[in-house]
Amino acid sequence: MTLARIAGELGVSAMTVSNAYNRPDRLSGALRERIFETADRLGYNGPDPVGRSLRRQRTDVVGVLYSNPLSYAFDDPAAVSFLRGLSSVTEGADLGLLLVPAASGASGGRDPRAAAQAAVDGFVVYSMSDEEPLLTAALGRGLPTVVVDQPARQGVPFVGVDDEGAASEAAGHLLELGHEGFGVVSFALSPDGREGIADPGRQEGAAFQVSRSRLRGYRSAVEAAGLPWSGVSVFECPGSAATLGHRAAGALLSSKRRPTAILSTSDQLALGVLAAAEELGLSVPEDLSVVGFDDVSPGAVPPLTTVRQDHEEKGSLAGRMLVSLLRGEDVPEPRRLPTRLVVRGSTAPPRWPVPAS
Repeated sequence: MTLARIAGELGVSAMTVSNAYNRPDRLSGALRERIFETADRLGYNGPDPVGRSLRRQRTDVVGVLYSNPLSYAFDDPAAVSFLRGLSSVTEGADLGLLLVPAASGASGGRDPRAAAQAAVDGFVVYSMSDEEPLLTAALGRGLPTVVVDQPARQGVPFVGVDDEGAASEAAGHLLELGHEGFGVVSFALSPDGREGIADPGRQEGAAFQVSRSRLRGYRSAVEAAGLPWSGVSVFECPGSAATLGHRAAGALLSSKRRPTAILSTSDQLALGVLAAAEELGLSVPEDLSVVGFDDVSPGAVPPLTTVRQDHEEKGSLAGRMLVSLLRGEDVPEPRRLPTRLVVRGSTAPPRWPVPAS
């Protein structure tokens, strides 16, 4: 069934039928209704969406690039909150969302084709490594793009927080309580899937800007208090999940120099730390203080001391920026959103002397 067949049935031109679907303001309401009724009777379901997009040079779809598996977008509370904020804006602008996770190619390396071939009008880049091939492919297309969290790129609108300052405040809180023995449970420093203790060189060379910044924040506070950073064990996890935090905490808390406080770069990792402490018979916060990052775990027991950041506002602001770019309007000023340390029941002064492991 074609536009020409419907046009012949009605005695109008094919362009008139096309206008009913693509430029309805050019036809009277009565004529549009006649065209739609005839199309329904003849079994015509409207213009092919692929061909229509090619003609219009627009898909009305925004691509969301991120480094994690597809399931992460639905499992991680921070990611869910971010997507809620982004979708609230794109829905209002009549735009769809296409999730474009980083995938591995046949050789085991990252495959950039998903970004190169995605039928989208623009991209929101959500927390990727400095050298992510998917990001390089997306930027190479020259489409409107906004980066959220990492990595900052010259000339590309950015949304994020002061990760280093927030992490420094979190570590400072524990130092003020009197803690001197620290451990850190960190999400990935690089996208190579490594898990275990990260030496200073790996910390400084981290390919994820957020990981680098938070570790630097912790380190600056510890060293400002006159304590050596070399005495802090940093356990790197290949992601941000409670199961990973559980394994990391098990290793840190079983060491001869058991820390009295653990800083986690996400709430999900911190939840795993709490679970590991309970299994080892350690009381939080009497035997161990725990600090998270995100404030997305309201059900934690005990209530989690953490750094609050507004993930939903991140998504909303990124969406507003991209919509403005797509419309050729002035883009809202890039800015770092505020954070706040929220002190709850998972932190307290250390119990002296520290029991030996």
